[in-house]
Amino acid sequence: MKKIKLLFRIGYAYHKSAFDPIIDLLLNNDKYDVWFSLDMEKIKYFIFEFPYRNQIIEDWKKLGYRFTNETKGFDIVISGDTLHNAKDYGKTLLIFLNHGTGIKNILYRNLARSPGVKYQIFVEGQHRVDSLLKCPYLGKSEVHLIGLPKLDYYFQGKFNREEVLQRWGLNPAKKTILFAPTYKPTCMYEIKDDIFEQTRDYNLIIKLHPYSWMGKYAPHKQHRIFEKRVKKYPHSVLLPFIEFNIVPYYAAADTVLSEASSTVFDFIALNKFGIVYDLACDKLNHSDGQPLLEIDNREFLKGAYPHIQNGKQLPEAIATALNPTLDMIAKADEYRQRYFYGLDGKAAIRFVEKMEELYYEGGHENGV
Repeated sequence: MKKIKLLFRIGYAYHKSAFDPIIDLLLNNDKYDVWFSLDMEKIKYFIFEFPYRNQIIEDWKKLGYRFTNETKGFDIVISGDTLHNAKDYGKTLLIFLNHGTGIKNILYRNLARSPGVKYQIFVEGQHRVDSLLKCPYLGKSEVHLIGLPKLDYYFQGKFNREEVLQRWGLNPAKKTILFAPTYKPTCMYEIKDDIFEQTRDYNLIIKLHPYSWMGKYAPHKQHRIFEKRVKKYPHSVLLPFIEFNIVPYYAAADTVLSEASSTVFDFIALNKFGIVYDLACDKLNHSDGQPLLEIDNREFLKGAYPHIQNGKQLPEAIATALNPTLDMIAKADEYRQRYFYGLDGKAAIRFVEKMEELYYEGGHENGV
């Protein structure tokens, strides 16, 4: 029987964590001929961009990953982002599994740049289904509710909290704060000192967005801010650029602080409580005047998560997040139902089942 030739078009290395449970289901499945591409990983210094390859790529090859620069000849292409060159992939079942959930509106803007392309879009919850169906740029694309495969290993209990903390020299007896700002819009400049000073009684793990290291979409000063400060605070660790997968740190953390990253969105799925740093959302727009965020982050998860407007409010917010009230718990349950589906460690299985249904129905012939 002819194997299904499938390409994971990863784009950036950090996108891979969204695919990991699916990759593991397919890589050793005799039904599939699995390939990978990594075509956007570059670091910028001054005006020059350099392709970035590191040891992790070699590690992936040792796991059996085969890399290619080819775009045509695949029955199925799975991408963590919309494609600027979708036509180069020819007639294929083109699947979009977003590399990061959250409240940014980049997904809808990218669909607007892909007129005529038919994506099979796999999403994490009813909110995303409703938002996409209302989106004027959905076009021929179809939406499928399967949950969030990225979190499967968390719900399967594959990450050990103590092991994660001890790996970075942190104390498992202490509560742990995960600081995961996005690169734009960001709170890192306002909170760069208080995030250290106000968390001395806890473990602090800082996980920057990969763009904060790459110098292309955000300046290199974003990572240098924390590289400089973290040396003075033994209760803290700055995860290096190559630590792409944030999910083990979801398991290690007791609370998360962010403003508009997918981390604060994902955290509601975990029955844990985070902290939102409020931004002046009415002033946050793209160059064309469209808002950066789909939801005003000052209202996002309100009633479930404490919100702060400056770093001095952190101690009280941390205490609240670690000791939620019954009202907070009830509100979080409402949000969880709205934003997520499944949360049972089986989203990757549902993904593959739906993908195969679409493939065998002949949908792969209608990709572009």
